[in-house]
Amino acid sequence: MAIGVFFIILAILLVIALPVGGVFGLMSLLPSLMNPDFSFAAADVARSMFAGMNSFTLLAVPLFMVSGMVMAEGGLSERLFNFFAYFIGNKTAGFPCAVVVTCMFYAAISGSSPATVSAVGAMTIPFLVNMGYEMIFAAAIVTVAGGLGVIIPPSISYIVYSAAANASPSSLFTAGILPGILIGASLMLYCYYYCKKHGEDKEKLLANYKEIRAKGFLPLLKESFWALLTPVIILGTIYSGICSPTESAVISVFYGLFVCMFIYKTIKVRDLGRVFMEGAKTYVNILFVIAAATAFARCLTMLRYPQTISESVLALSDNRVVILLIMNVIMLVCGMIIDNIPNIMILTPIMVPIATAVGVDPVHFGIIMTCNLAIGMVTPPMGINLFVAAGMTKIPMLKLARACVPFLIAFFISLMIITFVPGLSMALPGLIG
Repeated sequence: MAIGVFFIILAILLVIALPVGGVFGLMSLLPSLMNPDFSFAAADVARSMFAGMNSFTLLAVPLFMVSGMVMAEGGLSERLFNFFAYFIGNKTAGFPCAVVVTCMFYAAISGSSPATVSAVGAMTIPFLVNMGYEMIFAAAIVTVAGGLGVIIPPSISYIVYSAAANASPSSLFTAGILPGILIGASLMLYCYYYCKKHGEDKEKLLANYKEIRAKGFLPLLKESFWALLTPVIILGTIYSGICSPTESAVISVFYGLFVCMFIYKTIKVRDLGRVFMEGAKTYVNILFVIAAATAFARCLTMLRYPQTISESVLALSDNRVVILLIMNVIMLVCGMIIDNIPNIMILTPIMVPIATAVGVDPVHFGIIMTCNLAIGMVTPPMGINLFVAAGMTKIPMLKLARACVPFLIAFFISLMIITFVPGLSMALPGLIG
């Protein structure tokens, strides 16, 4: 089957908004329907889907999602925000920067971008509006900073990429730390510039800062301690070699339940059924997409499309910089029209051989891919962060997307640094392991 026809049909099915898992399953069957001699028929597609789910690494995906939902329900984001605001709330752009830091920290708890936007935005957007900031500015901060949920470990995207690329999830978790901090710092720099240019209501800000300071450091630390300890436990058990990412995900679920039920007492036993059901509704869809995408990736391999595409891209230029720029553009465009998990499953078998051919480590490339797709989560038409934030604030999605552009420029500059300075991603994995 001609490679151009195959991908045109794929694009049409995605554009007309058929379920992504169904599209992958259908495209996996299409070559055998067109050519009965093709050795990947319906039975092989089904076996590949089941084999794709038989993965200890991928088991971490639903566990981290449930953990994030438990902690969102338990109100950990408010305690984190108050703790960070205690130190920087009286500075220029102090509270907006505290929102970014809260998103970074919450990302290390939930591993999910939409969960970060929802949990942090529900509390911080109304707070910033009360402080005199425009709602659209407050919503834009959370929408873009929420993208750090897939970059700062533990990240569900890293887990899926590690399974698709046969890379170490622990190495990806370690590699994502410095890039996540760089992107967070770039977003805070724009917050500072915006607040310097447009001004702030210093009277309101100082009054609220004094209210937070009045609690005292030790009481605030006591209130925030268990929330602050969460990423230390999750990541510490991974980096120390005590647990695999999947085992750490199990710990995060039980730790979240313990903290929210017995320490903060924000979740009751009667709430557990609803929380777990919401988790099931979310991750069952994702796991089906991963299963179908596994079969799709296998089909692509048997058709030798990844090799064909790799040879075509490498034939365009032997310049490493040019090839990396081309791949970044492709991933940015794909991120705009497809969610990050399906994108990872589609692009990994195609892109990793190209990246390896030009000397890019698969772990470094996983960070590059995740950062590109994180930008896609904030860009129309499929920007899931935009949908979440627009739903919370009732701001029209395109208007919110325009307000996100300056933040995305800062994000993109960081992406270019991450792409062309591999040491930023690879320094910590080399140091730790």
